[in-house]
Amino acid sequence: MDRFDRIPETALDWHRTGRGAALATVVETWGSAPRRVGAQLVVSGAGEIEGSVSGGCVEGAVIVEAQEAIAEGRHRLLEFGVSDNDAFAVGLACGGTIRILVEPVGRALPEDLLAELVAARAARRPVAYEIDLAHDTRRLLHDAYPERMRMDRSGFETEELFVAVHNPPLRLVVVGAVHIAQALVPMARIAGYDPVLIDPREVFATSDRFPGETILLDWPDEAVTSLGLDSRTALVLLTHDPKLDDPAITAGLQADVFYVGALGSTRTHAKRVERLRAAGFCEAQIARIHGPVGLDIGAAGPAEIAVSILAEMTAVLRGKRA
Repeated sequence: MDRFDRIPETALDWHRTGRGAALATVVETWGSAPRRVGAQLVVSGAGEIEGSVSGGCVEGAVIVEAQEAIAEGRHRLLEFGVSDNDAFAVGLACGGTIRILVEPVGRALPEDLLAELVAARAARRPVAYEIDLAHDTRRLLHDAYPERMRMDRSGFETEELFVAVHNPPLRLVVVGAVHIAQALVPMARIAGYDPVLIDPREVFATSDRFPGETILLDWPDEAVTSLGLDSRTALVLLTHDPKLDDPAITAGLQADVFYVGALGSTRTHAKRVERLRAAGFCEAQIARIHGPVGLDIGAAGPAEIAVSILAEMTAVLRGKRA
């Protein structure tokens, strides 16, 4: 998925209200295809749509095929060539080819399986939706396809076995409403994160300084507990204050967030490491902390430091050495 959407949820709702629904999923692409593998569109029996599989190039044909599939009750595997002219219309330099799997809900895609998928997404549980096209069978798998899940990469495992990755949305928890946070939070939102800002100091954590953002005026240990940290969460500490940073680091390491970064000099980080050792954390746990935070790109000023932090978060998420 490019971003967390509500396509499966909408499909389940339309099916249960008797409107009929079919899920259309991009399962393969060649060349400069408009949408990445895993992108989805839901079509109702009346032709209503939500989502996109081609940025507008082939949606009309997919809607017709989806309505026929709903009536027939069987999946369809479609293939379209996107011309250079159509590709240009949606902002691409050249055309490509896409294959789209259309699954009517209730018959090809069982309602209970879709409901299980929706429940997993609501609970922020990563899940792989596996489709065996040769035998027309489907199942949901937890703790499977770790490389695909880490890379958010749906695709074919074999010629007939397709895996759709459903990861929770990425979340960034920032402790410290400082200048760096003012640059980092909007950058992270553009990159696909849902940011949350934590700072009990009301003079810093204001809506004027962070317009439209979620701000928790709580102590970090209480705030991160209420948020429910998980493996799709990045945690960044920017206060320099052990009273604020250390409780959040403790919660992050215990929750196995995918990234922990802490602002401060090498000397400051060394003191932090000693405090964590005294608190009972092992060397492997402490080594997960990126401190000083961010890639060493020679950053100067809050905005460039924010760039270095976001770059390091991305490298860790995608399994690259940071």
